[in-house]
Amino acid sequence: MEFTDQMQRTFTLETTPKRIVSLVPSQTELLYDLGLEDSIVGITKFCVHPYHLKSTKTIVGGTKNIKLAKIIALQPDIILCNKEENTKEIVEELEKLYPVHVSDIQNIDESLEMITQYGTIFKCNTEASKINDKIRFHLKDFQEFVKDIPVQKVAYFIWRKPWMAAGKDTFINYLLKLCKFENIYESHGRYPEVEIKKIRLQGDPAIVMLSSEPYPFKSAHAFELGRHTHHAKTVFVDGEYFSWYGSRLSKAFAYFKQLHKSL
Repeated sequence: MEFTDQMQRTFTLETTPKRIVSLVPSQTELLYDLGLEDSIVGITKFCVHPYHLKSTKTIVGGTKNIKLAKIIALQPDIILCNKEENTKEIVEELEKLYPVHVSDIQNIDESLEMITQYGTIFKCNTEASKINDKIRFHLKDFQEFVKDIPVQKVAYFIWRKPWMAAGKDTFINYLLKLCKFENIYESHGRYPEVEIKKIRLQGDPAIVMLSSEPYPFKSAHAFELGRHTHHAKTVFVDGEYFSWYGSRLSKAFAYFKQLHKSL
């Protein structure tokens, strides 16, 4: 049977996949929530949810540095990738050997589409529909919650040395907008390197967000940034809720509510 992924690539499956390798942390979590834990055979070292999978599944490397021999030894029926998380070279190498599904997600509609595709591929349509319904419900509730909240300027940092921020055409930026935050780096590319000493000239944010991933920001980094802002409030945020799509979205809106209440 022929399938199409979110990159409009087609691949063929003779039967429902029973041996899955996931190279994307948020999609690994989604597989678990779809009831497919027993079908997962390989994950990356960054697949931390649920945590016990790291001790029960084979680690096949990182998202951008895979161990091909380990993947081959697992004899997967399908490999799950993502346009941003994995490199084009990895996808091209793997699709010579196995069916590969590549997701491409910049907004919630595309996340819902991916979940629906997984429901079809893995014959778990009911479970996929339940997750999508839950996400839609919490999204609608959150949109009602923020409708009268004024927009605030923010900078969302993901890395230091060099300082890097989330910019346009990213899932993070999409969720920032949804949360009524105006990203001062939206026009600077997807993940621009920035000079923090120019942050006030760039947009003088009211809030500076330091993500919990991929860089482990500490209080000293907040102090460093604070010297260059104009009384901006610096907050440490859970990067998984701002960058993980899939089933984690059903929990993200409660987190965003609490974030607003704390500001």
